[in-house]
Amino acid sequence: MFRVIPAVDLKDGKVVRLRQGKENEVTFEAENPVEVAKKWVEKGAKVLHVIDLDGAFQGRMRHEDIIAEIASFAEVQVGGGIRDFKVAKRLFDLGVKRVIFGTIAVEKVDEVREFAESWERRVMIAIDSKKGRVAVKGWKETASLTPIQLAEIYDDLKVSFLYTNIDVEGLVSGIEREKIAEVVKAVRNPVYVAGGITSVEDIRFIKRSGAAGVVIGSALYTKKLKFEEAIKVEYEKV
Repeated sequence: MFRVIPAVDLKDGKVVRLRQGKENEVTFEAENPVEVAKKWVEKGAKVLHVIDLDGAFQGRMRHEDIIAEIASFAEVQVGGGIRDFKVAKRLFDLGVKRVIFGTIAVEKVDEVREFAESWERRVMIAIDSKKGRVAVKGWKETASLTPIQLAEIYDDLKVSFLYTNIDVEGLVSGIEREKIAEVVKAVRNPVYVAGGITSVEDIRFIKRSGAAGVVIGSALYTKKLKFEEAIKVEYEKV
């Protein structure tokens, strides 16, 4: 089932949106993350995408208490600063459905593969694309891998992928269709897409491409896109 998933990005105890993932370029801020999460669930969200931005930038998660509270009433996938497997297991204990591995999926391939084999369908590999290369460490550095090369390392396992095009992330400027279609077509496992999604037509295109869902942040928080309209695409034949 195709899913339309609101993003709940956490920084300094608040929900924020950042322009292209840059730490100091905040474009939106809300005080109560739990209330924000509840609002999306009340509007019909089946899954929430929760990222600990402080964890992504500093390498250690800072919002586990908030994440646990959100996980108590919603299905959540969580990322940001999960740089070891003890943290991932602890998140599962807190009720988190899926953990998202980014930097560690590039730096510790064998260990991530082993973990993913033990936790089938509960590991999501972040494919963060910056100018055609995979970005790591809070998107501050790039690896030599292309997005598809990273996907191929894990595509024989029961995982899912989150493809984010950083070049358009947070700009509310629309998606780069060819890049999305290329990644989805190349991968056997479910691919979720984030970055630049601005309109219902963007969502429809991503669904038609064969993706498993979309993660939407800035367009919802700036009210450029109404969640009530976006969620309808889950049920549409496109």
